Formats: sequence, structure tokens, C-alpha cells
Amino acid sequence: MDPLLYLAGLVVMFLLWIRVKGLDYVIVHQRWIFVCLFLLPLSVIFDVYYYVRAWLIFKMCSAPKLHDQRVRDIQRQVREWRKEGSKTYMCTGRPGWLTVSLRVGKYKKTHKNIMINMMDILEVDTQRQVVRVEPLANMGQVTALLNSIGWTLPVLPELDDLTVGGLVMGTGIESSSHIYGLFQHICVAYELVLADGSLVRCTEEENSDLFHAVPWSCGTLGFLVAAEIKIVPAKSWVKLRYEPVRGLENICKRFTEASENKHNTFVEGIQYSLDSAVIMTGTMTDHAEPDKINRIGQHFQPWFFKHVESYLGSDQTGVEYVPLRQYYHRHTRSIFWELQDIIPFGNNPVFRWIFGWMVPPKISLLKLTQGETIRRLYEQHHVVQDMLVPMKNLQAAITRFHEDIEVYPLWLCPFLLPAGRGMVHPKGQEEELYVDIGAYGEPKVKHFEAKASTRQLEKFVRDSHGFQMLYADVYMDREEFWEMFDGQLYHRLREELGCKEAFPEVYDKICKSARH
Repeated sequence: MDPLLYLAGLVVMFLLWIRVKGLDYVIVHQRWIFVCLFLLPLSVIFDVYYYVRAWLIFKMCSAPKLHDQRVRDIQRQVREWRKEGSKTYMCTGRPGWLTVSLRVGKYKKTHKNIMINMMDILEVDTQRQVVRVEPLANMGQVTALLNSIGWTLPVLPELDDLTVGGLVMGTGIESSSHIYGLFQHICVAYELVLADGSLVRCTEEENSDLFHAVPWSCGTLGFLVAAEIKIVPAKSWVKLRYEPVRGLENICKRFTEASENKHNTFVEGIQYSLDSAVIMTGTMTDHAEPDKINRIGQHFQPWFFKHVESYLGSDQTGVEYVPLRQYYHRHTRSIFWELQDIIPFGNNPVFRWIFGWMVPPKISLLKLTQGETIRRLYEQHHVVQDMLVPMKNLQAAITRFHEDIEVYPLWLCPFLLPAGRGMVHPKGQEEELYVDIGAYGEPKVKHFEAKASTRQLEKFVRDSHGFQMLYADVYMDREEFWEMFDGQLYHRLREELGCKEAFPEVYDKICKSARH
């Protein structure tokens, strides 16, 4: 009986603890129990299945044949929708929980779902230096294949589960973007099924207006069925230099200098407080100094942002050689620094050695199992935002972030924004250097309120002629949204291509004030 009494006592104490702390607190702060016991093993099963499937299909060369069948099936679904009277808007049938965006779109329940099961790499053309892929192929899948044959994408956004379709219809960025621009700027062709069921291909020369309007349109001009993306030769290693910097003015000055230096293949900053940061610059190389190799992707290694922070403690610069693919996915295991809020002991050496090989849990599974309570509390007490501002406004922007939300670390990623005529381009007619400021975590300011604080940031970004990434919560009204983004070409094409009856406007699809 003693063990039973002991167990009963623990249960009573646990229930009392829940009563004192509150159920909401326990659900949010002790979520690691469910994540470790269920979501981590499920995530491993998902990854193994998709990796084996992608490898088999590519090796059997069956992807192009299957692709043509899938495109015809999408066209058939669109034409059936038209025959049925076009009563509701169309959207992709992919469940909302499968997307990396934290936003929960309710339109999936009211719109006509078009099933698009397209997740394969179709062709690698080393002569033209392009890879042709389907929209649901993800970055982990693309790097695994390309790196194995000596190639890579010029801009390879960080997280494994980011899909080509999401990066085209939304946007993507990496530490090489100060040379190559955003993900859309390395794309050379898109293939779409339009509202009338027709299949079109668009490039800089062919259907040029549509080619420029597709990025950031969030699937409101047509269904993406394939994209051609530039590839470049890959090298085995990244020679990575870490430089701790103190003082906000010094941080902005040094970061700008590093971003303007095109000899740096990669540039990234992690800011740990208002006046402390580590700036990283890297170049690809085929040779590494053996005593400076750091395989940061191994499951037992410290989380990358924690490893970087150690350079602040020593106040010493350092150089390491990192395997290329491990560099590309350096923030994947810790989902930048978001995983520390889900598994607080995740960076503990014991946990890393025993369970680190299962990390991270898939973001889609986290969304699927979060429940309304966690979703509501995260919305009110958590920030996930990427704001793109001109580099000349970096110091003012970091100060604004500090005053409005005070979330650290901040991710700093520079990118070159070419002149253009789509939704996102510089104010003038010349290319301009911008920076992505990524804030992911719990705000430390006492006056934080999700809507009001985000609207303050949005206003600063609009006034700076910057842009907000649309995967995150957007609180702007319609007029403010189209003040931030250039809708001239977008709206004209929606009219010409019959999109107004087929797809919602991008504002109505993604902005909180418009969603139902």
C-alpha cells in the first residue's frame, strides 16, 4: 500500500499545484511533457518517411511523369469549380496546420479546397544551372539532394520544413541575401494554374507582369505547380568568423560594413541585448583547418545561438569551419531560439546526448496539438515577427524594437532589394540594402499588448518604407497595408486574370482585421 499512498500523494500535490498556478499556466509552461513523449518521436517518423519517399521518387525518375498527371488533376478541379458556379473562393487543400506560419487560417473551412499533392524535385539541370521543383518540396529535401551532387541554392532559407511554394508566394531570406536578394530573386520561372484552369509559364521575358506579381501574393493569383530556381556550385565547408561587438552604434556600423562587403558569402548578426551582439561572416571553401572544424549539426552539439553567445562571454573573435549543409540549417534544431520556451532543458548536455537526435519537433505538429488555450496565450504573450527595413534605419529600428517589445535575441539578416514592379521593392529606382530584423520570443516590456505593440512596429516600418513578412500576425487595416506594399500591378492582374471571383485578396487572406 505504501507505493500507492505515495503515488496518490504526488497526484494530490500535482493537482494542488495546477490549482495554484492555473491550468493555462501549466498547459503552456509544462508543454514539454507532451512534446517529448509524443511529438518528438512522431516528428522522426515523419522525417524518415518523407526523406525515403523523396529519394525513391527521384532515383526512379518518376517525378516528371507524376507531375504532369497532378497538374491535369488540378486543372480538372478548377474547371469543375467553374462548372459548379464558382460559388466560393478557391484555396489549396493542404491543411492549415501543415504550414510553418503560426497563423491559423479559418478560410480553409469555407473555401473550395483544391488538392495539390506536389512535393518532388523534378529535375536538376547543371547546364542551365537551375533546379525545377514542385511547390511542396522543402528546404531540407532540396539541400540533401543538391549538396550530394555538388550544388546548392544561392539563397537557402534556414528551416528544413519551409516549402518552395511558401517561399515563392510569401518570401524567404538567408545570410547570403546581401548578394543575391530574397528567395524570389533567385527564381527564374513559375508555372501556375490560373482561375480559368489554364496552365501558364512565366519568366522575366514570358508573361513578365505575372512573374513579378506572384511573390508575396500568397496564392491569390493562381496555384503554383512548379518553379525553376537558380543553383550554384557548392563547396564542402563554410569558414565562419565570429565577432562580438559592444554598443548599439558600433553594432550597426560593423554590421553595415560586413553586409556591404561582397567578399563575404554569408553575413548574419545575433543581438543579445540593446548593446551586445555577435556578427558572423562566412565564405565557402573546399579546405578546412582540422583543429578548427566544428560540426554544429551533430545532435549533441550546443544549440547554435548558445554557441554564438559564448563569444560574447570571452570577448574574443573566433574562426571555425562548418560543413556546408550544417551551416545552412544551423538554427533548425532549436527553431532559432523558440525551442527553449517549449523544452526549457533542451540545451542541457544530457538531453542533447540522449534525445537531441529527435529534435526539433515539427512546427506543423506543434500547431496541430496546441489547442485554443495555448494559441490564445501565445498570441497575447509571444512575438514572432520579421520586419524588413532599409539598412540606413537599422539603429532606429532596433531602438524601436527595444522600446516596444524588448525581445532578445534579435536575428539580423541583410539583403539586397532590387528595383522592381511587384509588391515589394525600394522606394527609388535603384537597388537598396535592407535588413531583416527577426523577433521571436516573450516580450519583456510591461506595457506589451499584442495588437497595440505590433501596430506601433508596423507604423515604424511603413514610415521607413519597409515591409512586414506576411507569415506573421498582421494588424494593419486595408489602407495601411496597401501603403506598405505596392498593389498597382497585383490589382491589375487580378482584374485581367479573373482572380477577383476565384481568390480572396491577399489582405483579406492574411490580415487579422479581415479574417473571420
